[in-house]
Amino acid sequence: MTDPAQWGIERGYPDAGGNWREAPEATLTALVAAMGGGDDVAHPRGRGEDDPVRVVPAGQPVPAPGRWQLVLEDGTTLEVEGETAPDLPLGYHVLRGLDDGRRARLIVSPRRCHLPPDLRTWGWAVQLYALRSGASWGMGDLADLRELGSWSAERGAGMALLNPLHAPLPGTPQEPSPYYPSSRCWRSPIYIRVEEVPGAAGPAVDLERLAAAGRALNGERRIDRDAVWALKLEALERAWDRFTALSSDRDGLRGSTAHDAFAHFCRDGGGSLAGFATFCAISEAHGRPWWEWPVELRHPEGPGVLGFVTRNRDRVRFHQWLQWLVDRQLAASGRAVGLVQDLAVGVDPAGADAWLWQEAFALGARVGAPPDEFNTAGQDWGVPPFDPWRLRLAWYEPFVQTLRSALRHSAGLRVDHVMGLTRLFWIPPGGGPGDGTYVRYPASELFDILALESVRARAYVVGEDLGTVEPWVRDEMAARDMLSYKLMWFESRPPSQWPARSLAAVTTHDLPTVAGLWSGRDLQDQTAAGLVPNTESTEGLRRRLVEWLDVSADAPVEQVVEAAYQLLAGSPSALVAATLEDALAVEERPNIPGTRDTWPNWSLALPRSWDDIRADPLVERVAKVLAERGPPPAP
Repeated sequence: MTDPAQWGIERGYPDAGGNWREAPEATLTALVAAMGGGDDVAHPRGRGEDDPVRVVPAGQPVPAPGRWQLVLEDGTTLEVEGETAPDLPLGYHVLRGLDDGRRARLIVSPRRCHLPPDLRTWGWAVQLYALRSGASWGMGDLADLRELGSWSAERGAGMALLNPLHAPLPGTPQEPSPYYPSSRCWRSPIYIRVEEVPGAAGPAVDLERLAAAGRALNGERRIDRDAVWALKLEALERAWDRFTALSSDRDGLRGSTAHDAFAHFCRDGGGSLAGFATFCAISEAHGRPWWEWPVELRHPEGPGVLGFVTRNRDRVRFHQWLQWLVDRQLAASGRAVGLVQDLAVGVDPAGADAWLWQEAFALGARVGAPPDEFNTAGQDWGVPPFDPWRLRLAWYEPFVQTLRSALRHSAGLRVDHVMGLTRLFWIPPGGGPGDGTYVRYPASELFDILALESVRARAYVVGEDLGTVEPWVRDEMAARDMLSYKLMWFESRPPSQWPARSLAAVTTHDLPTVAGLWSGRDLQDQTAAGLVPNTESTEGLRRRLVEWLDVSADAPVEQVVEAAYQLLAGSPSALVAATLEDALAVEERPNIPGTRDTWPNWSLALPRSWDDIRADPLVERVAKVLAERGPPPAP
């Protein structure tokens, strides 16, 4: 049998209890096969002289035996023999062998991420869909985010931590989970504020009727994304017709600012934007999943794709326009405070990224987590992993484009499950989490690319390093100037002892709110959702709050919330995030892992509209507590 270690596949791993779990032989065989290996393929392509990628630190020459032409990112051409010069600019360059025609990507990295030396601020962690105002159409949108940013900036906030805004599959049903996107390179048009769209004004759009129907959806706390999208899509299609009509030559408006800006956006988006928009248009015509489409459309270079685009050019262009609208409104939302966007760990296998880059994914496998004391069956997240070797053969371009998109209009980036840059837990086709094992990734190269994109975007990086993390990973993060993630629910030491290079928070979307923990409602919700909650652990967290906050066991929840954030404000952490759920004493958490149909995951709006939230006394007190953070304590 082919040696799994050649492919980065581990034969076993220590579980949460420290016991060694041997991976079944069938798993090893299946994962090798998922990477294109087997008895006739002993090791991955792209090693030794055939290495398709060379990643080097800035200032270091690159050995290049033979004669090469080096094409720099700006188009400058140099001849190289033996090794490159040590002063190559940061970026993505191409080496072409003059004698044998070989090609390789040369990536020059700063190695360290962008990190402002004086970074110390706070902000709200917000599930944008939940932040509704009186002007929202059933869920929060980018104009609501802009309002939140302006209001919180007036109170001293410097950032807003968002749920992923990645694009879901087009059409309905709309996927509620922001961590199961069609594409991580493009964003969800459901967040568009329709009233601010060029072309939305005028009787042809019938905006008044559609807006009234959209705002009527605010009467239900549970968000109906399908209803929201149906109304927005109707309005946007009509606005698109008007937008394109106004761009005709006879109207003399082809040179207008909006149309020029849209054309420029399409040129900048290039093949990635065109491919995404093409996928959306085909998906609307032929449904889901893409592997059940007509065979000539199942690959982006399939023989039928160009013909489809030619026949449906207006619809493809419409989906490009939607992305332009999202991009414009997102940029406006980040002008008052820096946006910290969230990068999901994977994508829907039926989505655009998997269709566009299907050779770079191990589409038969899924990413998850091994069994532990909280999830005895393990976790299957349903997303296919990048194949580390095929990703290198693709010059890391899918990874580069994913990062670049996440960093656009961002002051910072939260990388979900940052351990995935080093290894991921793969579940074999047809198996469950108990059958899985870890697969190693070229961590140094992935960290180098992340650093390069961070420096180019001038955006800091937060690595979500919660849970079981190999000790060296946090050392690597520190060496790369990345911030770690510290939660009051997970840390055994009080916030005053947390590291300065961190983002500090009480909780996340997957964990109890302060009110839910304090009242016992979270345990009840887990039980009602069909889970067996860890009561002992939850009670331990409650006792910790009593001890750390110096409150009585029957203290009012508002007092506990304010005390929790007062304690958090005393941390040396560069960033502190407060959830709006906590500041409103909301008892339900946004997501209960391990549930799907038994809990309204990612679908609960905040119980009050933005118009009321900004006047809420507890929200004001939490903001005041965090705004009064002094300089970091001396080490």
